[in-house]
Amino acid sequence: MDKLLDFTGRVALVTGGSRGLGRQMALALAERGANVVVTSRKAEACAEVAAEIEAMGRQAMAYGCHVGHWDEIDGLVEAAYSRFGRIDVLINNAGMSPLYPKLTDISEALFDKVMGVNLKGPFRLMAVVGERMAAGQGGSIINISSTASLNPSPTSEPYGAAKAGLNALTRSFAFAYGPNVRVNCIVAGPFLTDISKAWDMAAFEANAKANLAVERGGEPEEIVGAALYLASDSSKFTTGTTIRVDGGTR
Repeated sequence: MDKLLDFTGRVALVTGGSRGLGRQMALALAERGANVVVTSRKAEACAEVAAEIEAMGRQAMAYGCHVGHWDEIDGLVEAAYSRFGRIDVLINNAGMSPLYPKLTDISEALFDKVMGVNLKGPFRLMAVVGERMAAGQGGSIINISSTASLNPSPTSEPYGAAKAGLNALTRSFAFAYGPNVRVNCIVAGPFLTDISKAWDMAAFEANAKANLAVERGGEPEEIVGAALYLASDSSKFTTGTTIRVDGGTR
């Protein structure tokens, strides 16, 4: 194995790790030697991914956590450090982008929930994990954002605003916990994960041909290359930045 992509002995914590992009990143890190904390709201689904990781000969911990609730985040972090004694890679992948008929139908509770999962939760995780990383052996934090943060569009206003905030936090946390903690952001385009099952695929495919250079949606495993780069020693001089993995979205 290329030592730049060797995660043997390292520990990764992946939120939203039970499916979609999170699952792919968790498995990719484990395949390269990492022990992984898999967390999402559904502990049972996390346990399934953890079992896949353990079948590779790695250690894994499944933990149910709603990242919009700071008390649950603090419990997650304490449990991870109690089990492994360290976190070397934090991937803030959990997110939500609910559909709504019109803007006035967005309730305050829904708005707060979108902000909680996409912005408030990552802030707290970066703060508490980043502080421990900085006091220890350093580490890498990767935030998963969205092209909705760069190209505001109808039907994703709260989500796009939250992800734009996450882009900003990426930059500020890079300075807060540098030099030995790197904080970067992947701006993801449309990926064909479980969420895409609710899409009008004919409309999506027409839009992809018109507005994506690759003329299609991404497959979940296509996020892995950027994530491994940012998590690994390959990116020692890369911090406070965003990398677009979006199929060339206009």
